[in-house]
Amino acid sequence: MVKFCSLFSGSSGNCLFFGTEQTKILIDAGLSRKAIFNALEQIDQKPDQLKGILLTHEHNDHVRGAGILSRTLDIPIYATEGTWKGCMPVLGEIDEKNMVCIEADKPFEIDDLCIQPYRTPHDANDPVGYCLLAEDKKTVVATDIGKMTRALLKWFEKSDLLFLESNHDIEMLKIGSYPQKLKNRILGDKGHLCNEVAAKTVAYMVKTGVTRVVLGHLSEKNNFKELAYITAVNEMKKEGILPGRDATVEVADRY
Repeated sequence: MVKFCSLFSGSSGNCLFFGTEQTKILIDAGLSRKAIFNALEQIDQKPDQLKGILLTHEHNDHVRGAGILSRTLDIPIYATEGTWKGCMPVLGEIDEKNMVCIEADKPFEIDDLCIQPYRTPHDANDPVGYCLLAEDKKTVVATDIGKMTRALLKWFEKSDLLFLESNHDIEMLKIGSYPQKLKNRILGDKGHLCNEVAAKTVAYMVKTGVTRVVLGHLSEKNNFKELAYITAVNEMKKEGILPGRDATVEVADRY
């Protein structure tokens, strides 16, 4: 049985768990080793069973704990060349055998898990999202996305589970306390996905057959769970989609 769980998701740190009976991995590790170990324990998973860590990009809230986890557990880190270059100062020394360089659009395998990295529009060196194929199930992780594109929608098609960024409410961001430069970055084409675009994406993907969506990577100051959820649900209803009947929508906890 495939298991997916958001351990942490938000601007303060990100870490997702994905596992089959044979293969268990993390996607990003943006918190301390202790925090991640404790979170794994809460979902009855043992850290020493992890087979690797997939990194989406080099920003600190996604890589902070990856280095110490790799050294402690002697497991590989998978990242694009650009991500490796950007995150080495944060990761610290990594055993050469545990440094695996991957490329967007080039699938690879970890035991019974097929992983397909795909490009994402974000202000990082060489960011990717991941499509995970195991036991005839398709799980797609799509966070840190500045804009929605047809290429991304194509990757999302026929997903059994879509983990999608719903980072901020535009009005909350505009009137909030962030410096204007940071606001412009978040709102830009290589920033983060707002609730409204995430909601339209959810409605569109449900029409193509996606049956479960988990919204994640919510901003601590410019969003909250209920708002992200109701924005998605209202858009689904506008399109004649009944949440709970046609598809399930959830919002991941930040911690």
